[in-house]
Amino acid sequence: MNWIYLFIAGMFECGWAVGLKYSEGFTRLTPTVFTVIAMAFSMVFLGLAVRTIPVGTAYAIWTGIGAAGVTVFGMILFGEPAHVPRILCILLIVAGIAGLKIFSGDGA
Repeated sequence: MNWIYLFIAGMFECGWAVGLKYSEGFTRLTPTVFTVIAMAFSMVFLGLAVRTIPVGTAYAIWTGIGAAGVTVFGMILFGEPAHVPRILCILLIVAGIAGLKIFSGDGA
């Protein structure tokens, strides 16, 4: 269950990072509220995950989900470049996340 919490935390991290863009420097109320709520949920779920997942592993995976996810959302929502080298780098992040999960040593 803690790996699911970690995945959820990573998804909320993507949400608040994208929310930052929409909040326009916290000048728009609704996106700002969404961003703050997503930040809180991200922290709560990360906190639940690190009860059993090593903190270094959890943090690396959490930030990796966020980095890869926000990059993809940036391509989709904001027309950011989707060049092959960029996509390959995202795949490297995903491979790193998978490797950390596989070799985390927690038996899960």
